Amino acid sequence: MRRGSVPSLLLSALLDGPAHGYELMDRLEAASGGTWRPSPGSVYPLLQSFVDSGLVVGGEDDGRKIFSLTDAGRERALERRDGESVDVERDPDDEHNSGPLRIEMERLKAAARQLTSSGATSEQTQEAIAAVRNARQVLYRILMDQ
Repeated sequence: MRRGSVPSLLLSALLDGPAHGYELMDRLEAASGGTWRPSPGSVYPLLQSFVDSGLVVGGEDDGRKIFSLTDAGRERALERRDGESVDVERDPDDEHNSGPLRIEMERLKAAARQLTSSGATSEQTQEAIAAVRNARQVLYRILMDQ
C-alpha cells in the first residue's frame, strides 16, 4: 500500500455507512479484491485521530464502538475518494509468477473468514474444509507434474 494513502482510504470506507473497525478492514480488503487488509494497529489509531479532529464520531452498538462520518468528514472523504483507489503496488515480474495466484489465495482467505464469521453451520464448515483440502491436494498434484 502506498505510504500515506491508508487514512484517505479508511475515511472513504466510511462513506458506505457507519461501521466498527473490523468491518472497515473488511471493506478495504474487499475493495482491494482481497489483496490487502489493513491491520487493527493501523486502523484503530487512525479512527481515534479522526474522532479527535472532528471528522468522525464514535457511538456504540451492541457493545461495539461504531464510527460515523461527520459533515466535515464526509466532505473530506468525498474530496479524497476521487483521487484514491485501493491498488496494492506489485513487483511487475510477480504478475507472471505468483501475483495472480497470491490474489486468489487472498480472496479464498477472505471468503473463509466471512464464512466463519457468518455463523455457518457445522455442515457448511465441513464442506468448506473439504473444498480447501481438495484445492491443496490439486496444487500438490500440479507440483508433481513438473
